Amino acid sequence: MILSLVLGVALGSGLWLVLVRIPAMRPVTFAQRVAPHLRAGRSGSRMLAEPLAAQTPFGPLGRILAPMLADVARFSQRLNPSNEAMGRRLARAGLGISVLDFRAQQLLWSAALTLVGAALLAANLAAGRFNPMFAFLVLIFCAVGGYLLRDWYLGEQTTRRSKRILNQFPTIAELMALAVAAGESTVGSIERVARTSKGALSEEFTLTLAYVRAGATLADALAEMADRIQLTAMTRFVDAITVASERGTPIAAVMRAQAQDVRDAAKRELMETAGKKEIGMMIPIVFGILPLTIVFSVFPGLALIDMNY
Repeated sequence: MILSLVLGVALGSGLWLVLVRIPAMRPVTFAQRVAPHLRAGRSGSRMLAEPLAAQTPFGPLGRILAPMLADVARFSQRLNPSNEAMGRRLARAGLGISVLDFRAQQLLWSAALTLVGAALLAANLAAGRFNPMFAFLVLIFCAVGGYLLRDWYLGEQTTRRSKRILNQFPTIAELMALAVAAGESTVGSIERVARTSKGALSEEFTLTLAYVRAGATLADALAEMADRIQLTAMTRFVDAITVASERGTPIAAVMRAQAQDVRDAAKRELMETAGKKEIGMMIPIVFGILPLTIVFSVFPGLALIDMNY
C-alpha cells in the first residue's frame, strides 16, 4: 500500500512537471519578450560564459529541476516580507549570493533533511514499526527544521565573520596609519591594505576601493562598508575618518586611536568572559566538590562515634 502510494505520487509529480514545463504552458516573462530585441546590444561574449553543465552540481537532473526549484524559491521569497533584511544578513556573512539563491539553499537543506527522515521511516517500516501519523509529523518536522537550520547556520557564519573582522581591525588600522604617516593618501592606504593583507576585512576594503574607483566618494564608500558590516567599531572608525577628512585632523592619529579603542574593548570583553566563566565554575565546586569534601571530613568522626557506642 505504501509503495503504491509513493510510486503514484512520483508518477503524478513527473507528469505535472512535464505538463507545466512545456512551451505552451510556460508563462513568458517580460524579460523573455524583450530579450530578442536587445540581444544585439550584449556587452559580453557567450563564449566566456560558463557551460550549462557547470551551472548545477547535479548534471542533467539539476537542469531539469532548476526551473521548478526557482519557482518554489520565488514563491517562498514572496511569502517572506524581510528580503531587504535578509540581503543585509547575507552581506554581513560575506557569501556574495542573492536572497533568491539563499532561499534555494534553504529548500535544498529542507529536502535533504526530509530525505534523511524518510530513510529513517523506511528503516522502521522494514522493521515492522510504522505509524502513519508519526511519520507525517516527522516529515513535516524535517522539512521545516531543514529550512530553519540553514537560517541558523547563516547566523553562525555572520557571527564568525564579525569576530574575524574585529580581530583583524586593530592590525589593519595600524597598517593604514603607517601608510598615511608615510605620506600616502587615505585611498592609497586602503589600496595598500587591500593588496598586502588577507581576510574578511581586507575583502571589505577591496570592495570599498572598487566603489571608489567606480565613481563614489570615499565617505560614501566607507559608509556603505559600515552599513554592510554593521559593527559598532567599524561605524566609529568610518565616522572618525570622515570627520578628520572634513576638519583637517591628522588621520594617522585617528586610526591609531580607533585601533587602541578596539584593543581595549577586546580586553574588556575578555575580562567579562573570564568573570562569567569564574561564576560558572562555582557551580560544580559548590554543588559537587564541596559536599564531597564535607563528607570525607565528617565521616571518620561519625565512624569513631559509632565505634565508641
